[in-house]
Amino acid sequence: MQDDVNITMDQLRIGLYIHLDLKWFDHPFSFSHFKIKNEAQIKTLQGLGLKSIRYDPALSDVSPLAQKAQPIQQTPAEAKPDISPALATKLELVERIQQQREAAARIENAFIDTAKTIHGIEKSLYTMPAETLRKATQLVDQIVDSLLCAPELAIHVMIGKAGDEEMYYHSLNVTMLSLMMARDIQLPQELVGSVGIGALFHDIGHKEIPTKILMKKEPLNQAERHLFEMHCQYGAEIGQRLGLAPAVVTIIREHHEWFDGTGYPNKLKGEAISLLSRIVVIANHYDELCNPANINDALTPHEALSTMFAKLRNKFDQKLLQVFIRCLGVYPPGTIVQFSNGVIGMVVTVNTLKPMKPLVLIYDADIPRDEAILVDMACEADANIAKAIRPAQVPREIYNYLSPRKRVNYYFDPSQPGQEQSAR
Repeated sequence: MQDDVNITMDQLRIGLYIHLDLKWFDHPFSFSHFKIKNEAQIKTLQGLGLKSIRYDPALSDVSPLAQKAQPIQQTPAEAKPDISPALATKLELVERIQQQREAAARIENAFIDTAKTIHGIEKSLYTMPAETLRKATQLVDQIVDSLLCAPELAIHVMIGKAGDEEMYYHSLNVTMLSLMMARDIQLPQELVGSVGIGALFHDIGHKEIPTKILMKKEPLNQAERHLFEMHCQYGAEIGQRLGLAPAVVTIIREHHEWFDGTGYPNKLKGEAISLLSRIVVIANHYDELCNPANINDALTPHEALSTMFAKLRNKFDQKLLQVFIRCLGVYPPGTIVQFSNGVIGMVVTVNTLKPMKPLVLIYDADIPRDEAILVDMACEADANIAKAIRPAQVPREIYNYLSPRKRVNYYFDPSQPGQEQSAR
């Protein structure tokens, strides 16, 4: 394999893969190494004040131009008048990243607050059922209003240090992902509310199951499995006692029924399972694959989607599964990816209208994690994801930089209704 070679700036041409030995803030490009795509990039590179530049023969499509007898004399960067547009471009990029980071912090806080609210709802469900249901309905209505009124829906993965409410994150994840699908298929608003309440309370029957079974990391034996599966029926009975709407009780009872008739508790098949339940079934199983009781069994978001589509497709309503995959994209939030230029990052936001153009957090050892680069692929025509990577395949320092949390949690931008989403 050939080593990198230094060439002069007049040898640059389209198709060369170059490396910039500059700090990220000292050049206007999103990446410090990339393949030259157009003459504008060459002009910008030649305006950086460099006398030479490294290129990688193995990754280049062409060889450099022949060096001229009289190489172009580069003016020092600080004195070159046309450097200003390049620096202005980078400053705009830095400003956009800062806005995205502020939005992420706001969303993280909203997520934590919502998880705490769910904790309070589940804690007081029996002692103050009427008041608790009012709070639950109010919470879901607020989420639904935000989702339905937003012109674009951006689904975010939580990458900071959330609070101590992790046991309530599953209900929140399933609620968010279910409402995402309900919005996409333009479900009537009154039904969207039922989906939200049903998803929020889908595991309410867990209250009747021994904790040692719920928290067991090893596979359940037959007796334990039978008892665990009773949580659907227990949950439906609790829902009826609490006065939940029939559609909500149905979701609670059916959230483990599979489209091919192999689910439980009643082995319902196909459209015998209610539409609202079929939505929650998909969101629930996806989150269980990503966040199982034994975290060592967790699949990455990309693997979970791939497994559901390739191996379990017949278990779900295939039209709704297509909706789910379309909304989250091939690389759902939380997926660690490698760009075509070798850079590694993690997908942190997917806009459901542009799922193939996510926002990606970039690993760069020279930049503190709190200031990490965020590449918005919708704004970067040359940024292409080559593949998804299992966390075990990346060095520990890179994984810790990108994703310090073991569990994957989703939320949306709770901007005021009618405002555009900030992370686009």
